[in-house]
Amino acid sequence: MAWPSREEALQLLQEYTTSSNLIAHALAVEAAMRGYARHFGENPDQWGVVGLLHDFDYEKYPDVKDHPYRGAEILGEYGYPEAMVTAILGHADYTGVARESLMSRALYAVDELTGLIVAVALVRPSRSLKDVKVKSVMKKWKDHAFARGVNRRDIERGAQELEVDLRTHVERVLSSLQEVAPDLGL
Repeated sequence: MAWPSREEALQLLQEYTTSSNLIAHALAVEAAMRGYARHFGENPDQWGVVGLLHDFDYEKYPDVKDHPYRGAEILGEYGYPEAMVTAILGHADYTGVARESLMSRALYAVDELTGLIVAVALVRPSRSLKDVKVKSVMKKWKDHAFARGVNRRDIERGAQELEVDLRTHVERVLSSLQEVAPDLGL
């Protein structure tokens, strides 16, 4: 089973997703996954594609009875690798799919954190990721009224599963997002 190219993954994402916010989220998770792949000496292209496609079915199938299961079925129909499908299934705790691979643990770890970092950028006067510092993210982390939808417990668990302290995790993901800030409109 062949991994899809980034172009193929982006095409599939855009076929199922029209929301600019969901596409930006996919690009953010892709960047974070590429960053972690480089950190761990893994394949950034493969990990990036997993990040791009982790929520591709969400707009059409947002209910927990469907997402990410429908997406996994579609990826299976394309003949995409089981490692990719399993990682995507494992990014949602409620699926019960174990995160056994480093790639699946990284996906889980970066998913919610990208949302928090983007939210921090959006409240900056410049609305720029370049102006976001780890200290700013950690300060907003403590304010549970800020970005209420971000599951901080999942972020903490993700960092633990990667065996990295939270501050270092934030630093790595922030750095990855800053590399693609123009693509995110931030």
